[in-house]
Amino acid sequence: MALVWQDRKRIIFGLPWSFTKYKLYDDKFQICTGFLSRKEEEIRLYRIMDLTLQKSLGQRIFGMGTIKVESADKTTPEFLIKNIKKPDTVRDLLSDKVEVARRKNRVSGREYMSADDIDDDDDDN
Repeated sequence: MALVWQDRKRIIFGLPWSFTKYKLYDDKFQICTGFLSRKEEEIRLYRIMDLTLQKSLGQRIFGMGTIKVESADKTTPEFLIKNIKKPDTVRDLLSDKVEVARRKNRVSGREYMSADDIDDDDDDN
């Protein structure tokens, strides 16, 4: 598996003084947190459903942003990729990798819909 992108969560003034690392591979996204006690969360890319880019004024001043990710993963249905550099580029890269992973695994958005989401227009009285 090739590492495509990695960065750290940044804090004040955009400095990477944090123990949270983000790694994007060809088929998964990994979040590593902690210093003494480590936690690694792994999300398969084909499970990602939606990406939203958020930039506060402070983040825009320092060239940072946060990407909100919604997934079909049971343990991590929603997570934030907080305070990263070049968030526009990362969002586009992640979006492209998600589409490639979906095609590779033959997954479509319909597979994540529940029965309540399907609109049935005909009257089946």
